Amino acid sequence: MRKISSRIPALALALAVSGTMLSSCSRHDDTIVLKLAHVLDTGHSVHQGMVYMAEQLDHYSDGTMRIDIYPSGQLGAERDTVELVQIGSLAMTKVSAAPLEAFVPAMQVFSIPYVFRDRDHYFKALDSAIGKELLASVEVARLRGMGYYDSGSRSIYMVDTPVETPADIDGMKIRVMKSQTAVKMVAALGGSATPISWGELYTALQQGVVDGAENNPPSFYLSGHYEVCKYYALNEHTSVPDMLLMSSRIWNSLDAQQQEWLQMAVDDSVAYQRELWRASTDEALAAVREAGVTVTYPDKQPFMAAVQEMKASYDGTEIGRLLKAIEAVE
Repeated sequence: MRKISSRIPALALALAVSGTMLSSCSRHDDTIVLKLAHVLDTGHSVHQGMVYMAEQLDHYSDGTMRIDIYPSGQLGAERDTVELVQIGSLAMTKVSAAPLEAFVPAMQVFSIPYVFRDRDHYFKALDSAIGKELLASVEVARLRGMGYYDSGSRSIYMVDTPVETPADIDGMKIRVMKSQTAVKMVAALGGSATPISWGELYTALQQGVVDGAENNPPSFYLSGHYEVCKYYALNEHTSVPDMLLMSSRIWNSLDAQQQEWLQMAVDDSVAYQRELWRASTDEALAAVREAGVTVTYPDKQPFMAAVQEMKASYDGTEIGRLLKAIEAVE
């Protein structure tokens, strides 16, 4: 049975942050050290992209700047790390755009299903003026958006139920991220959305707390969820990027040259990770098939039809404006 680590208690986390174990931005022998935490496995392409970022920053700064990375939820769940970055107790973190909507309402747009026409449109939108606007929108939460990492498309996987149409998840308990928009999406498809933290999901699937979940292929594989869930339907309902966030306070403490070096390293890591993602997706799908998972490609039209009313509900709102701007990207 897979051992799942428990959530770090708030007091213990606060003590860890205030003590010598973690200093968000410190100097050692004239080297600026930035602390970065995230919840992903070290085998994940996003983590590998961050390692590359650290290498590039060391190169650009000639060793005067360093990034120390704390992976696998060592410093808490995504909400924990975002809050630590907000107060400047942590320099940087990676967070999925979905739970970020609790801090920045504009992030809802990424959890609305079938926003992007295809992968090409997805990348063009992220790199366009509207993508930059969304990245900058986190400033209202004392955060600085540094870049988007590719997180592919999210699809449904089930413990023991094949999914070909929305009717197949009618009444089923489906784990979602802590995003009200994701909850609405699953409800529109007929399922019963159940927000559960990533670290607790394996056990929840194993014990029948939920019937299934939704995520991208590398996460499905690296989490070990394929050991419990034997059906993976690639309906690709959402494409929710991972966002690299930085404390506004820490960013503003750097001089212009240091900021330039850091942004260059981030941009390099984004390009590098996007290349890694393609290979990791193919490898993940091959691995789960080998392990006995049935991978299917259901017709997307019934899923798109089921969520049309949900999408229409944003007409005339700020989220509706963002949707139209994304749709207009060629």
